[in-house]
Amino acid sequence: MRKHKNKVIAGVVIAILLAFVFWYGGDAPRLRGWPPQSKETATVVQNDEPTKEEIAEAEKAISDISIKKENAPATEENKPQKQDGAPMTPAEKIAMAQKIAESTQSATKIKPSNEEYSEEQGMVINEGTGKGQYRTGPVPDGKPLPIEPENIVITDKESTCTLSIRCDTILNNIAWLDREKVDIVPKDGVVFAEKTVTFYEGESVFNLLMREMKRNKIHLEFENTPIYNSAYIEGIANLYEFECGELSGWMYKVNDWFPNYGCSRYQLKAGDKIEWVYTCDLGHDVGGQYSARNGK
Repeated sequence: MRKHKNKVIAGVVIAILLAFVFWYGGDAPRLRGWPPQSKETATVVQNDEPTKEEIAEAEKAISDISIKKENAPATEENKPQKQDGAPMTPAEKIAMAQKIAESTQSATKIKPSNEEYSEEQGMVINEGTGKGQYRTGPVPDGKPLPIEPENIVITDKESTCTLSIRCDTILNNIAWLDREKVDIVPKDGVVFAEKTVTFYEGESVFNLLMREMKRNKIHLEFENTPIYNSAYIEGIANLYEFECGELSGWMYKVNDWFPNYGCSRYQLKAGDKIEWVYTCDLGHDVGGQYSARNGK
């Protein structure tokens, strides 16, 4: 009987020893390369109370918006309050600061359509003067923006457009013309009859005019004007500005529109219709709305 009891006790001890070896053997957490974590260290502690730094930032944001709106610093008396007049809690201050940040961010994305249109190619309108860097007013919607000559890249790809040059307005005001110039005015007022000509991708109205006048041996005189960043056409076929009145000179139009910027900044497109016309009345006698200084 005692032997049998001893066998039972020995079996229990062996079972306990096997369990102990199993836990601290190959399946033990420490032997698998990482220590067991307690529930306390594995739990992420969340604190809903805002820190002092967060409260300070929120108060600064609210104060800044108050200054902008009222043009006066926020004081103890005009600190933001709830509708019931009670002071705001730290959590409410942070919520308001977040709303201010969100509204400010969304407002910066909204631009007037004209400003957004102008900035597509770098033409920014100064709010004070109403004009761009080179004294150019806003370009009407749907019309091409000026391209600065230094940014133009001319390729060998050929396209065609039409070109014509007229001075028939002089015939209607021949008495104003300098006497020595009367004989050089074409009888029909056409200096260069409308013709389909070739240009290269990237070229401007000025590039085309200069090449065609040279090719057809027609006199052309111009000057570069830095304040407009464009060439200004002084004379064509020996007919100059101011020679047929104080408001006379050469203007250009493309597709029946008189651009409000110089010819060096107008980049050609296939099928364009370019017309150079001589005005004796600051553009009013040829349908132009701008000065006779080539649309500037």
